[in-house]
Amino acid sequence: MPISVDQYAWDANEEYLFKAMVAFSMRKVPNRETTEISHVLLCNVTQRVSFWFVVTDPSRNHTLPAVEVQSAIRMNRNRINNAFFLNDQTLEFLRIPSTLAPPTDPSVPIWIIIFGVIFCIVLVATMLLIISGIRQHRRKNKGPSEMEDSEDKCENVITIENGIPCDPLDMKGGHINDAFVTEDERLTPL
Repeated sequence: MPISVDQYAWDANEEYLFKAMVAFSMRKVPNRETTEISHVLLCNVTQRVSFWFVVTDPSRNHTLPAVEVQSAIRMNRNRINNAFFLNDQTLEFLRIPSTLAPPTDPSVPIWIIIFGVIFCIVLVATMLLIISGIRQHRRKNKGPSEMEDSEDKCENVITIENGIPCDPLDMKGGHINDAFVTEDERLTPL
């Protein structure tokens, strides 16, 4: 089983830990509970920490099938990676595909989050509509009451002259255009 480790300080202690982790993985397989560290053999170890290994069965004096070793490694790959503080990209077992991390389950289901957001948007929109309706109602109520209190009550009748709707001038209110008032009239009281 070939293995490759990218840029990792590898010494006799690390080698022993790797053998122990493989032996641990093999002990998890049924009928392989007696696997010892001495049953894991490393071969062709290079400076770049690349080697292949086999697991032997001392009762029969032969190596265990690669499929059996691969399944044991696959089941415990996360523990092996964690023992060396590595991941599937830095500790690569050739012929054993990378394991995907199980999807994390959020503490709150996604549908509740979406429902909460939509509910809040609807709630805010409803409150804005109610508040704007109350403001408009108050403005309507203030408008007619002010006109009723004033002494000048006049009906606005829209007349149409030459096909153009025109508002009649409010002659009672007395709007004065200061541009046409002479200097004497401004200073002379009425």
